[in-house]
Amino acid sequence: MAVDYTVIVVYLAGMLAMGWWGMRRAKSKSEFLVAGRRLGPTMYSGTMAAIVLGGASTIGGVGLGYQYGLSGAWMVFTIGLGLLALSVFFSARIARLKVYTVSEMLDLRYGGRAGVISGLVMWAYTLMLAVTSTIAYATIFDVLFDMNRTVAIILGGSIVVAYSTLGGMWSITLTDMVQFVVKTIGVLLLLLPIAVVKAGGFSEMKAKLPTEYFDPLGIGGETIFTYVLIYTFGMLIGQDIWQRVFTARSDKTAKWGGTVAGTYCLAYALAGAVIGTAAKVLYPKLGSPDDAFATIVKDELPMGVRGLVLAAALAAVMSTSSGALIACATVANNDIWSRLRGAIRPDGEAHDEVKGNRAFILIMGLAVIGTAIALNNVVEALTVAYNLLVGGLLVPILGGLLWRRGTAQGALASVVVGGVAVITLMATHGILANEPVYYGLLASLAAYLVVSLMTKPTDAAVLAAWRERLAGRDPELVSEPVPAHQ
Repeated sequence: MAVDYTVIVVYLAGMLAMGWWGMRRAKSKSEFLVAGRRLGPTMYSGTMAAIVLGGASTIGGVGLGYQYGLSGAWMVFTIGLGLLALSVFFSARIARLKVYTVSEMLDLRYGGRAGVISGLVMWAYTLMLAVTSTIAYATIFDVLFDMNRTVAIILGGSIVVAYSTLGGMWSITLTDMVQFVVKTIGVLLLLLPIAVVKAGGFSEMKAKLPTEYFDPLGIGGETIFTYVLIYTFGMLIGQDIWQRVFTARSDKTAKWGGTVAGTYCLAYALAGAVIGTAAKVLYPKLGSPDDAFATIVKDELPMGVRGLVLAAALAAVMSTSSGALIACATVANNDIWSRLRGAIRPDGEAHDEVKGNRAFILIMGLAVIGTAIALNNVVEALTVAYNLLVGGLLVPILGGLLWRRGTAQGALASVVVGGVAVITLMATHGILANEPVYYGLLASLAAYLVVSLMTKPTDAAVLAAWRERLAGRDPELVSEPVPAHQ
């Protein structure tokens, strides 16, 4: 394992080095939070694919393939569909807004009264997303070093917190590009063909497994529908995803770069399901489907290659973890703390925004590590996060983008009613039940429509300013100057 250990250690050291390099570029709020809004198509596509394809998509995707066969691809497939929908229909408009958070977009659209509550919901979502990614370090480091769960979480989490705190989005962008390359080589180019060959090829896999393993809909129509509702729609509105859209150099970069990333996700989904299916042939009686990835890597790959593929799994986890962490800190600072500070001290003195955001990443990072140590169930934590996101925020966000008659009162009612319905139904039906997101979303939609139609339409001046911003023509919007060395 010495060669494998060397590969992993070099990879982790490289992540920290890029964090240090990114610190030298992050000299303004725009540079620190959205990489100066200067990413071109190649970097944008790579980093967008990296953030959406995390540990759940890699380890969990292989596990679903082990359990259900090719139809196990649907979870990651719906993530890809969501990214494609976001890129084709919404990303250009989102990029032109030149904001930092989803709540800022809601304030612009509805007149400045929807941000705090939506910020709290988005903060809870990004926090739990970061926690679930951090928990996944335990699985990977256990395979690598037979490491204690708590130590593994602290080690993996500390590295992500370190490079994210140092350079913000620049560090995360650079590390994500490396992680994208490592994942592509490790999972698609190495693990996928090796797993199929070790399982005897597709003909042998078909001969040894039940026919439902090769049924595209074998996982069940209701499960697929739930994946679409949670993951496809979740991709449309998550702060972690939008914050990457904000990094695009232009609206065309956001649209076409995101389309490339979404297409890559579809291929990654199929690859994970095939690897899991091959693992079922090789190890038909594993204790848990989620053990399939680690087992096939540990037992079937040659020295060195094994280290690279484990680095790919680590890359998948780190990319999602760092993206969720900076999103969580951005929302906590810009949407919650800044508003509270402004309410307490309306004439507060100016402060260093980069230093403030850096401090919030560190604080949120420590909170994420502590929560990850305390929690055990990744699936439940992730389900809570997406149920709150979709049930509470999908309707007011898409309503604001698509329906002119939507009002601030309707948006607030939608967030509150949808959020309360989701929490209540999770308490009564169970966290993993489908009802919370189904009925929570319907309740949110009903509240939005009824309250919006019962209240005074949004002020014409607010809507006019919103349309100007969407078109990228806001005369009051002043871009930050680009440093001379750029």
